[in-house]
Amino acid sequence: MHVLVLGGTTEARRLAGLLVETAPAGARVTSSLAGRVAGPRLPPGEVRIGGFGGADGLAAWLRTHRVDALIDATHPFAGTISFNAAAAAAATHVPLLALRRPGWVPGDGDDWHPVDSLAGAAAALPALGRRVFLTTGRMGIAAFAGSDPLWFLMRSVDAPDPGTPCPARMEVLLDRGPFTLEGERRLIDRHRIDVLVTKDSGGDATAPKLTAAREAGIPVVVVRRPPVPPGVPVVGAPEPAVAWLREQPTVHWP
Repeated sequence: MHVLVLGGTTEARRLAGLLVETAPAGARVTSSLAGRVAGPRLPPGEVRIGGFGGADGLAAWLRTHRVDALIDATHPFAGTISFNAAAAAAATHVPLLALRRPGWVPGDGDDWHPVDSLAGAAAALPALGRRVFLTTGRMGIAAFAGSDPLWFLMRSVDAPDPGTPCPARMEVLLDRGPFTLEGERRLIDRHRIDVLVTKDSGGDATAPKLTAAREAGIPVVVVRRPPVPPGVPVVGAPEPAVAWLREQPTVHWP
């Protein structure tokens, strides 16, 4: 038996660990990482890094490596690979599950401004603040390149690629979660932040910034998640994903 986990997230690593622990003799657990982060945290089991070449390439990989089940545990905003996974699974008749951590929910005192895209977030900023804490990652920084005269504190694991359009007034902070509430409070105070931009990534590792923003009374622009491909079942944690795997008639997992 062979299970392929599309991941790189905390949940994907936890899932790979559970699968490796419970795998029957001779079974394979492979995790696929996109390779967009330098020095990724590697999960247990076999690991491959890099793209597949679209849905057709993934389908070919599933056939060649005789994959019996596919679990999409990618980041909630990694939309392209999720739709490629759905197409590849349909073409190869491999059962597919999406593992998505639950999204964040606003609480009392939150001033959230939901938008559908990074471009929408950039358009909303001028009416909300002047000093922006941008936590949407380096890949979408170009959406904010024309946001003069706003100032940005951009936090990401890796720096933007050379030549990427960026805001004219920007400081880059390279850091990797999990983050603490006290640390987020200090960042907001030290840089005089008056608006936060985030994707609805969910999870606990980066949630303290939302509490810090609420305490500071600053607005939060929240980019909504893209949808999961139609017809793909979804679970919110690694344990139900293992339970789903055991229910598949073509997969014999203890």
